[in-house]
This record gives sequence, structure tokens and C-alpha cells, in this order.
Amino acid sequence: MRIDSHQHFWQLQRGDYDWLTPELDALYRDFLPPDLAPMLEAAGVTQTVLVQAATTVAETEYLLRLAGEHAFIAGVVGWVDMDAPATALADLKRLQHNPALLGVRPMIQDIADPGWMLRDSLTPVFEQLIALDLRFDALVLPAHLANLHTLLARHPQLQCVIDHGAKPAIADAGWQPWADDMAALAQDTGCYCKFSGLLTEAGERTGDEALQPYTDHLLACFGAERLMWGSDWPVLTLAGDYSGWLQQSERLLQHLPAAEQAAIFGGAAIQFYGLEARTPGPTSEGSR
Repeated sequence: MRIDSHQHFWQLQRGDYDWLTPELDALYRDFLPPDLAPMLEAAGVTQTVLVQAATTVAETEYLLRLAGEHAFIAGVVGWVDMDAPATALADLKRLQHNPALLGVRPMIQDIADPGWMLRDSLTPVFEQLIALDLRFDALVLPAHLANLHTLLARHPQLQCVIDHGAKPAIADAGWQPWADDMAALAQDTGCYCKFSGLLTEAGERTGDEALQPYTDHLLACFGAERLMWGSDWPVLTLAGDYSGWLQQSERLLQHLPAAEQAAIFGGAAIQFYGLEARTPGPTSEGSR
């Protein structure tokens, strides 16, 4: 089974995508399931993980409705207001009854305070994620990795995946401290990592020879069993297209045994998000 562990949908008229402005010309339109479905079929991708793109619970509820309507959406990584812990806890208790909810993702890369994730006020929310068996997608930059290491040491049972390889500065051939910090996280914690988003960090250095060292380092750190492929569509369209990124990923990973390739292109996502226990497909009232 081939799984895309990271993709988005949005509808501009919803009005809750603060970051999405007309200047982002390629992205400033609706991207909805009928747009992605033909690409998934052509790529042989059978399921996706749909990830939030707005800092509202209303968007999470919208994504959960989409998951109930489209069989290829295996589940949703949503959002709750962790800065309002009581509200976040109430929303988690309510939303977790929908089995399409896989976890949550605060948009840490956009938060001004690099130490935000270590605030004591957030502890009850992290504890609730653990108690409800929900995952934590860490949308972080290299500058956040040391704090993420501290967070996961505090909460070793928190099931965490690092989005987009923590967005290394590929365009500038940046390497340290990203490389050492990722190695430490992989060694000292049980976190997973998404093999996604690298193309949009590469600037003009989008060739295989530029991406291969970053690919190899992620493999050396996390192994195939904790590395999962994702498209980051439609953000991907800023730098390429769905089939092109998939084909490039296949080339970058072609030296691996078939079993390890299968893990990256599906098995790791199944293991991390617990997708085997979920039944994809539309049901009544938009929940699964």
C-alpha cells in the first residue's frame, strides 16, 4: 500500500488561511479532493493523511467532513488552540470521538517564540494527546530542534513526527546544526520524520545531487522504519508537481532494498498513525 503521509486541502472562501495571500499566486485558489484524486490514481497512492493548514478548529472539522466523504483520506491531523489549554482539552475530548482524527499540529514555524513548545501551560495538552493516543506533528525549523529534543525528553510517550525533515536550508547548502540535531533526536527519542517538503526548501538546487545528502542523512538517522514519504501537495506546486516529486523520491531511494522502500512509501505511516486499525471510506455524518 502506497500512502501519502502529508497533503492539504483548502477553500479560500472559508477565510481562515491567514498565511495564504494573493502573492502566493500558485497557491491562491481552492485545492480540493477532485483536484488530487487523479494524481493519486496515476501515482498508485491509495491513501493520504490530510493535514491542517489553518489555525482554527473549524478547519479541522471541515477536514474531518472531507475525510468522511472521500475514501482515500485515511485520517486528519488537525489543530486545537494549545494557548488556551482548557479549550484545547475540551476540543480534543469532543473531536477524538471521530476516528478520522489522527492527531494535531500547531504551526510552530510561525510562532515568534522559539521556546513556545516548552511552556508549562502546554503540559496538560501534551498529556491529553498521550492519553487519547493521538499523534503530534511537529512543524519545526532547524532552530526549533533543540527545544523539540527537550520536549520529547519531558514527554517520552508523546508520539511525534517531524514534518518536512525540519526544513533544512538546502537552497544555501546548509547542514549544521540541523544534521547533528536531527541525529540526536532520532537516537534519543522515538520520533518519526516525514520525507516531504524538501523540494520547496531547495531553491534552485532541486536536482538529485543536491537532495541526496539530505536524503541519506535522514535515512542514516531514522532508518526506513521511521521515515515516511509525503507530497506536501499543494504547497509542492511552488517547486514542482506530484508525479515529479514522487519520481525524484523513487530515484533518491532506489538503492534501498524493496522492503525498506515499502516502509518509506507506506509502512512507516501505517505504523505511526495506526492506519491499519482504521477503515477508510464514507460513512454517515461525515465521520469514520
